[in-house]
Amino acid sequence: MFDKISEVELYRNNVISLFRVTFSTHDGKVFERDVVRHLGAVSIVPVLDDGNSVILLSQFRASLGREIIEVPAGKRDVVGEPPEITAVRELEEELGLRCSSLRRLGEFENSPGFTDEHSVSYLAQGFSLGSLSPQSIEEKESSIVIARLSRVPELITSGIITDAKTIIGLSRASDCLKRDQKERDSLYPLVWSASDTGKHGSGDAVEISWWSQSLKAL
Repeated sequence: MFDKISEVELYRNNVISLFRVTFSTHDGKVFERDVVRHLGAVSIVPVLDDGNSVILLSQFRASLGREIIEVPAGKRDVVGEPPEITAVRELEEELGLRCSSLRRLGEFENSPGFTDEHSVSYLAQGFSLGSLSPQSIEEKESSIVIARLSRVPELITSGIITDAKTIIGLSRASDCLKRDQKERDSLYPLVWSASDTGKHGSGDAVEISWWSQSLKAL
């Protein structure tokens, strides 16, 4: 059993804050840990209507100094915004796609060894073309790619996909799509539908098919 004694803020910006936190153990030992507090995030697995193709990003990450393959994702930086609305917004900003439905694939802790960042993962389907609006230099320089879900295990074991949120999301999406409707609705509930909001109609299959054929395949 551990008890928190105190925490002191060392640094803050608009995304993260760094705290030095002091704890005591059940036998009176005292220790410190540096903890990064984070706003939280969403990640989205966009699967086309064929149920076999997923849209991904190749994006530069400064922490690694190179590009990696990822599902679209974003910070929960709008106060009071439900995570599914953040996911819908991030999907259009990063891929230029509007979805007609979101299923909740689950939640996970990104890297609990040093941060409290918490993510919610979604499966998006039923697309129409929207307005691409990248928000950062990295997003502006990113490229959109397509992959077959059947290739995901190979892409992971070969090291082409190494990003944790992407591996988690793709694995859960694959499991979701293999389930019958009853199991799917129970394990991966529908949490947002465009028909409920009136914001977007159903996807244009011909337009999306043409668009997806123009993408580089992994």
